[in-house]
Amino acid sequence: MALRPSTTETITIRGLRYHIRHWGAEDAPPVFLLHGWMDSSATFQFVVDALRREWHLIAPDWRGYGASQWLGRPYWFPDYYADLEALLQHYSPDAPAQIVGHSMGANIAATFAALRPQRVARLAMLDFLGLKPDPAIDAPAQLGKWLAEIGEEPRLRAYPDQAALARRLRLANPRLSVARADFLSHAVSRRNADGAVEMACDPWHKVASPTLYRVEDAMAAWRRIKAPVLMLIAEKGFVNMRFGKEPEVLRERLACFADLRVETVPDAGHNLQHDRPEVVAGLLESFLHR
Repeated sequence: MALRPSTTETITIRGLRYHIRHWGAEDAPPVFLLHGWMDSSATFQFVVDALRREWHLIAPDWRGYGASQWLGRPYWFPDYYADLEALLQHYSPDAPAQIVGHSMGANIAATFAALRPQRVARLAMLDFLGLKPDPAIDAPAQLGKWLAEIGEEPRLRAYPDQAALARRLRLANPRLSVARADFLSHAVSRRNADGAVEMACDPWHKVASPTLYRVEDAMAAWRRIKAPVLMLIAEKGFVNMRFGKEPEVLRERLACFADLRVETVPDAGHNLQHDRPEVVAGLLESFLHR
C-alpha cells in the first residue's frame, strides 16, 4: 500500500503543545483536515493518497488526541472552537480557510463557521448532522452522570500489540482491509507504561459532558453559516442510523444550511474516509476551490 509521506511539527496553541501533520507543498492551496472523536490526524491518510491535485493539507491532533498535549482531566468542548481559531490564525491569517471535518471535527468546524463566517471559505462535513438527544435524560440527570463518572479515573481498552488492535479494528469495521487496519493500528495508537497498546486518546474524553446537547443550538448555528457546505453522508453511517427512519427530521436539519450540496457515499460506514477514500477524495476535489 503506497502511502503519501507526511511531515509533522509541534506548535503552541493557547498554551498547549499541538501536533500538526502536513501533506503536500507549502505553496499549494491549503485545506484543513479535522479528525473526529477518539481519533487523530493520520485518519485522513487514505483520502490524501487518493487525491489527484496538489494541496497543502494541514491536520491537527486535537487537544487530548494523538501526539498533542493531554490534559488528564475533563475537557471543556468550547475550547475546540478557540483552538481552531488559533490554528487558522497561525496557518491562514490573511485568507478564509477551506475545512474538511469528520464527525466531531465537522461539529467543531460547523459551529466555528457560524461564529466566524469571515474565516471559513468552504466547509465539508463528513457523516455528521448533529446528535440525537435522549428525551429521557434531563439536565440534572446529565449533570449527575458526569459527577459520577469523574469520581473514577477512566481507562481505555488495552491490547497486547498492534496486530491485536488491527484485528479489533477489522472486527468493528469489516470494510477495513488488512493493510489499512495494520496502518491505523500503528498510526493512531501508542504504548502505555506497561507496554500494552491502546488508542492514542486521553481516556478523559470518554467522560460524559456535564451539559445536555441541545440540537436547537446546533441548528441555530448552522443557519448562520455563509460558506458553501458539502455534506457527505455515509450510506451505513451515523447520519442514516440516527435519522434514516425519520426523513422529516433529516430534511429539517439539512434545511438549516443556506448553501448545501449533499452526497451519499455508498457502501461506507461512519469512517467513510477509511471505507471509500477514493470516492471521498473525488467529491472533495470537486467541491474545494483552487
